[in-house]
Amino acid sequence: MKPPPHTLLRFYFGGLKLGPGKVQLLELIRDTGSISAAGRAMEMSYKRAWMLVEEMNAAFTGPLVASARGGAKGGGAAVTEAGIAVIAAYRAAEAASAQATAPHIAALESLLADIPDQK
Repeated sequence: MKPPPHTLLRFYFGGLKLGPGKVQLLELIRDTGSISAAGRAMEMSYKRAWMLVEEMNAAFTGPLVASARGGAKGGGAAVTEAGIAVIAAYRAAEAASAQATAPHIAALESLLADIPDQK
């Protein structure tokens, strides 16, 4: 079954790119309390996940993720209020974009030849 046509929303703020991957990483950190677990869920290394978190933390006026090093009680991570606001703003923009582009996507889709599924 073919997935429905959709848009992919990515914002460019100078050197920062903010798109679905980074937002999903924030959501998984929020849900798991762990950068490592979030990275594993996205099939990326801890180093890559940590690098993306550091990039986002440096780009905003305050950190999006607060972390504590491991130890006897273990470490962890939490998405800050700023991070929650970034998630909410991105998801709201994504929904608005989907609504605004729906008629245009339908018009384009009606002009397409039969496209085989990609694997």
